[in-house]
Amino acid sequence: MIGALAAALVGFLDLFAIPPGTRAFRVGLVHMTLNLLVTAAYAANFLWRHAGHRPDTGVGGGMLALSAVSLAALGVSGYLGGKLAYRWGVRVADEGTQAEGFVPTRRPPGSAG
Repeated sequence: MIGALAAALVGFLDLFAIPPGTRAFRVGLVHMTLNLLVTAAYAANFLWRHAGHRPDTGVGGGMLALSAVSLAALGVSGYLGGKLAYRWGVRVADEGTQAEGFVPTRRPPGSAG
């Protein structure tokens, strides 16, 4: 949990090094949101499992479902993180080297064309 929060802090700083309005920035926002939701879900699941759960009983269906949904969301977030790093070179290469993710998705206000 502490490691996830430390990674989130570094990731948050990395996110704001990406130019806003680009595809890479939008994917970074989704990646960050999923990671924070997964961290919260794992913490909630931990507390749920230890708040009155007896060792002689099985894990409930709700706990199992929360674990499955969290794992699926973590997989999607990992895919997006890989796309950021390996396809677009976020925080690995300069924006000009792998420009596809850094093309603005909308024109800035007042621009011609």
